[in-house]
Parts: sequence; C-alpha cells; structure tokens
Amino acid sequence: MATEFPSEDWKDYELLDSGRGMKLERFGGYVLSRPEPKALWDKNMPDKEWDRLTHTRFTPGAGFGKAGKEDSGTWDRLKAMPDQWWIKYRLSGSASIDLRLGLTSFKHVGVFPEQAANWEYIFRNTSQIAASMEQRPKVLNLFAYTGAASLAARAAGADVTHLDSVRQVVTWAHENQDRSGLDGIRWVVEDAMKFAKREARRGNVYNGIILDPPAYGHGPDGEKWKLDECLFDMMRSVGQILAPQNSFMVLNLYSNGFSAVLGETVVRQALELKSDTPLDSGELALKDKFGKILPLSIFVRLRR
Repeated sequence: MATEFPSEDWKDYELLDSGRGMKLERFGGYVLSRPEPKALWDKNMPDKEWDRLTHTRFTPGAGFGKAGKEDSGTWDRLKAMPDQWWIKYRLSGSASIDLRLGLTSFKHVGVFPEQAANWEYIFRNTSQIAASMEQRPKVLNLFAYTGAASLAARAAGADVTHLDSVRQVVTWAHENQDRSGLDGIRWVVEDAMKFAKREARRGNVYNGIILDPPAYGHGPDGEKWKLDECLFDMMRSVGQILAPQNSFMVLNLYSNGFSAVLGETVVRQALELKSDTPLDSGELALKDKFGKILPLSIFVRLRR
C-alpha cells in the first residue's frame, strides 16, 4: 500500500505548516488557515508567523466535528482578498485545468489538493484506454463535487458524465469546465445510488467510474446517504456498470475509521473479483514544508 502526494511541481498549492488541529495552506496568491482534526502534532511556525502569512482564517461554529458532522462557520479576513479566485493544475503532459476557489460556510474551498494524485491516475488511464479504442471511452464521476476529476477525464478524451446531488456545485463544475477550455461534459443532478441502479437496468457500461462518497448526505429529493450503510450496495451497482475490459475504477474515502484494507475488501467482495486480481490502494496525503505528513483519505483503484 502506497502513500501518494501531489506533485511538487504544482505551483498554485502549498501546505506551509500544520499542527494543533490546524493547517496553513497557500492556494495561488492567498494563504488560508483552516481546522484539520488529523493534525495532532505541534506547529513548526509560531502563531505570530501564521497570523502574518494568513489572508483568511476559518472559525467553526459550536459542535464542529462532532459525530462526523461539520457545522457552518465564518471566515475572518486578516488581509484583503476576494471571495472567489482561480488556480491552475497542469496534468501530465501539456493538459491543464482551471479551478475556481471560494470561501464556503463549511471551511471547504472547492478543491481537495491531495486528490491531485487521483486526477493524474484518471488522466493517465483514460488516455491509455482512449488510445486503444475506436470510440471515446465513457467515464462516470459520482459524488463529483466541483469536477476536477471530471475535467481530467475529459482532457484525456473521454465522454464524461458528471453527477452530484447538489445543483450549486454542478454549476460550479460547469464554470471550471468553461474556464479550462473544455466542453461536452454531461451534467446530472441526482442521487448517485438511484442513477447507478438505473444505468445497470438499462445495460449501460462505463470504461471509468470515479467515486468520492461523503460520510453522510442527502440526495436532491431528500434521499439519505450514510456511508457505512450504503457503500457496499453502491459498489455492487458500480460492478454492474463497469466494463469488464479497458476500464478503471477509483474509490476515494474520507471517513475516519476507514482503512485501505477495508476499502479493498469492500471492492473485492462487491465486484466479485478473483483473489489474484490486483488492486492499488493506499493513502492520499499532504506534506508540509517541515516534512510532516498529513493523511487525508484512502483510495482503492482497479485497472483491467
């Protein structure tokens, strides 16, 4: 099992320091201080240096982090900065994608930087499949958020279906597509489980399926999602719509308590894989300027 990091060549992102439940990050020209429960160690920089560097700091509301739930909070600006701004990520080779960032009420900014390793995997494998097929490969991105993974697949030549249950983030992803000079992504606002089961009934298959499910959530019609209860059934539906050849699957899990071994077991059982079918699994992490490694999610990948 591997630990993967964003490329050090990514000039628009940097984890400057971490510790005492916080992380200090630079996105483009702006430095943000945000809560990070997994940063259990001490900071290397003194608080005065954090304050000197920080443009805006997120202050959570009461109850932040309890029972895996994030309450809304506020951004306290220490320096002038816009509510929205853009960064660029250059994929392997010459392709690049533009990503709009914004200060949301739940501390997120529209991109999870540790996911860059998954973007590279998606771009690389989609490109390889596209080169071996006469038609464009089909890629489905479930729980797709603001769409960096969708853009990576589209830039590699796939017909992409981007699905999320929140209309506002689908609109955000559409802005990222336009700014990146891409087009043709299919946008779907729907519950992921319902969509996957319907695609299975219709006999539709995809060459790539990407999943980044939340620990909990709601569909557009109030459907409840709880990862512990839904993940196995979700993966069984994925197994029915993933092409048996010239295909890949990426599962990313943020939930505390989930391990790469657990993820591998879920994937093997749900997709009924043979015991000798190779899977890639491990952790996605960030490394700050002082060498401290901050693990943020686990991944399981299948290529066949």
